[in-house]
Amino acid sequence: MDTPVATDTAAREHFYQKISNDQMTPLWEVLHSLVTPLPKTPCLPHVWKWETAFPWLLQAGELISAQEAERRVLVLENPGLRGQTRITHSLYAGLQLILPGEIAPAHRHSQSALRFIMHGSGAYTAVNGEKVFMNVGDFVITPSWTFHDHGNPSDEPMVWLDGLDVPLVELLDAQFMEKGSQESQSTNITAHANLAEFGNSMKPVQYQPRSKTSPLFWYPYERTREALETMKQHNEWHECWGLKLQYTNPATGGWAIPTMGTFMQLMPKSFQGKPYRSTDSTVYVVVEGHGRCVVGDSTLEFGPKDVLVCPSWMPHRFDITDQGDAVLFSYSDRPVQQALDLWREQFG
Repeated sequence: MDTPVATDTAAREHFYQKISNDQMTPLWEVLHSLVTPLPKTPCLPHVWKWETAFPWLLQAGELISAQEAERRVLVLENPGLRGQTRITHSLYAGLQLILPGEIAPAHRHSQSALRFIMHGSGAYTAVNGEKVFMNVGDFVITPSWTFHDHGNPSDEPMVWLDGLDVPLVELLDAQFMEKGSQESQSTNITAHANLAEFGNSMKPVQYQPRSKTSPLFWYPYERTREALETMKQHNEWHECWGLKLQYTNPATGGWAIPTMGTFMQLMPKSFQGKPYRSTDSTVYVVVEGHGRCVVGDSTLEFGPKDVLVCPSWMPHRFDITDQGDAVLFSYSDRPVQQALDLWREQFG
């Protein structure tokens, strides 16, 4: 038989107060909010319009230099997570501005980073002695704990989206950061050499991986766009996302970055996608085209250079206008969720 228990509310509250002094709390008081039937996130759907963000970036450029700021970035904070410096529970996003003639000094950190180029051409990033000059649509990786600096010898402002796994690393208390001994590191290897080694479905026979991050750190948009255009002629459209490619580590076939999945997709003009949801909150950057993303009860209108976020397990679908095809880059924490057997998706 079950043992009778006290139902005196006052006695229970007195008990809770006493155990609290010893850093304990009753699970039964919080279980319903801790283990929920469905994902419960404060993240909200949102779109950051380029026409709004770019003037703010230029004004930031008038107020502080890249050297003084170290990284002149406007953080994209999710409306449901204000003050937490994150675009989703697990991901960071920011828009970085490098003006002509500027250098963002070298440093390294345990967080992995991606750069997705949104505006301008001719600026560079240098990663562990390898330098790449970047153009709109290029995807560039800065692996964990690698020295990197940026510079802009061109005559126009450069803007890219920085995506990092900062909240994940913070959750694990594994944050480290170190400044470089010089503002700009010396480079002796070009990105084209790196692309020749790893960008043609081959690798040097003596190559031995030292990291789970892709050894190919520059994925030029020209090649990605050409692949999507070829697929457009031969492949069937997926009813939810059109044509979608995953950036991979050419040495292993796995994720390009171990903590962040990265993708590029093409949806044809007048495309009307079916609803889709998954447990990985996703950040999208619009490269080409116009349309809308219907996320739950929100409708996010988008055009080139806009950034939008779709929270975890929230149904969303894409409608593309008849003005032309749409191309979107995206990233999420899917690799981490899959590694932990947590990831789920649902169609319709």
